[in-house]
Amino acid sequence: MELICDSPAHKSVPDKYVLPLEKRPCSHELLEDLSVVLPVIDLQGALGEGRRQVVGEIMEAGKEFGFIQVVNHGVAEDVIQGFREVAAEFFKMPEEEKLRYYSSDHTKPCRVFSGSLTSHNDANDIRYWRDCLKLRCYPIDKMMHQWPSHPAMFRECLAKYAVAVQELARRFLQLIAKGLGFDNQDFFEGDLSGGETLMNVNYYPPCPDPSLTMGIRPHCDRHLLTILSQGDVSGLQAKHRGRWIRVQPIHNAFVINFGLQMEIVTNGLLPSVEHRAVTNSAKARMSVASLIRPKIDCTIGPTPTMFNEETNPPKYKDFTCSEFTEAYEAAAGNREAVLDFFKIHHTPS
Repeated sequence: MELICDSPAHKSVPDKYVLPLEKRPCSHELLEDLSVVLPVIDLQGALGEGRRQVVGEIMEAGKEFGFIQVVNHGVAEDVIQGFREVAAEFFKMPEEEKLRYYSSDHTKPCRVFSGSLTSHNDANDIRYWRDCLKLRCYPIDKMMHQWPSHPAMFRECLAKYAVAVQELARRFLQLIAKGLGFDNQDFFEGDLSGGETLMNVNYYPPCPDPSLTMGIRPHCDRHLLTILSQGDVSGLQAKHRGRWIRVQPIHNAFVINFGLQMEIVTNGLLPSVEHRAVTNSAKARMSVASLIRPKIDCTIGPTPTMFNEETNPPKYKDFTCSEFTEAYEAAAGNREAVLDFFKIHHTPS
C-alpha cells in the first residue's frame, strides 16, 4: 500500500512499473509533423454572431481528431488554479494522511490508488507510473461530505471547480447538439448527461526512465464527454490516423474529448479516440479529468436522426449504461472489443 509520490527518489524504474517491450512508448510511433496539431477553438465566439462558425469548427475538429482544445471557455482562471493548487497540496501531504483514502474498491466515492493494472489477469502485476485521487464530484450537494477535508480549502475549491466545469459541459453539449442538426439544443440534458460526474486527479511524479513505462495505458474513455485540465506540463498524446500526436499544453485551456457512448449516440460520426499519458524525468505532472456520464439506468443507442435504414443504417443496438459498463470491464477497455458487444452486423440485401 504505497504511493509513488511517497517513495524515495528512484534512480531506476522498479520492475513492477517496467512495461513489456511491445507496450512501451516507442518514439517511432510519434508523429512529429508540426502541421498536425490539435485544433484550438475560442468558445467566446459562441456567445454572439459567431456561434455558427464555432459550431462548425467543433464538428470539423471532432470528426477528424475526437479531441479539441478550448479557450475563453468561461471557467475563471482563479477557479482552475485554485483547485489545481489544493489538489497538488493533497499529494504533498504526509503519507498517513493520504493513505486514509487508499482503496482498491471501485465503488468508493472517494479513493486514492497508485498505478493501474495492465489487465485484470496480469499475474506479474505490472503497473503504470501515476498516483490518482478519484472522486464523485457532481452534484456537489450529494458528494461534498465525502471529499477530503484536507488541505483546508480542498472542498471549497473543488465545489467551485466542479460547478464551473459542469456548466461548461452543458454549454458545449448544446453546441454539439446544434452541430448534429438536432431541433432541441438541450438534447443531451437529463438522462444522457445527468449521471454522477466522476473526477480523476492524476499525479505523475518524475520518472527516472520514461522509455520503460507510461502514466496511463492507451485507452478510449467510456463515457459521454471528458473535460481535462492538463496543466502546463506535456504528457497527453492522442492517436491520429495510426500515429500518436502530442497535445501541447495551453495555459488554462481545457482539452475535451468524446467517449465511446458519444460515438454510439452519434452512430459513429463523433469518434472516441485512443489516448495515453507518457512520463518525463524532469517535472511532476498533474491532470484533472472530469467525466460527464449518463444516468446508470439510461438507455443509450444511435439517435434516430443520425441514421437512415437504407443508406446509413444504425451501427449499434440500444443498451443501458450499466450494460455498457459491464462490457467495458469485460473487454478491459479495448475500443474495438467494447464496440463489438453492441455492433449490429448487417447482412447485404
